[in-house]
Amino acid sequence: MYVLTCVQFTQFYYNTFDTSRASLQSLYGETSMLTWEDKQFLGPKAITEHLTTLPFQSVAHKVTSLDAQPSVTGQLVVDGGENPLQFSQVFQLSPTGGSYFVQNDIFKLNYG
Repeated sequence: MYVLTCVQFTQFYYNTFDTSRASLQSLYGETSMLTWEDKQFLGPKAITEHLTTLPFQSVAHKVTSLDAQPSVTGQLVVDGGENPLQFSQVFQLSPTGGSYFVQNDIFKLNYG
């Protein structure tokens, strides 16, 4: 059951990120932390502000693996570019009233 929830969450998260980053705010709680590369953001407002001001207009996530944490690896196609960027992201989900929110979110580009 939890793995299905992780798959559904991951599909929803990246579809929303790729189409309307501001709509991700509802997934984060007041104690949620985002670590994006070497910067940290606390709470839904700070997290959403960072995500919506990233220096690209469009992005397409192509998930290549997923496990039950969920921990995700994949590629980012930024602004229609031809050379996708490799990334990894780990979410720690916490239950809240029959649903989940993102307690911790760690994103890293994989250079290499």
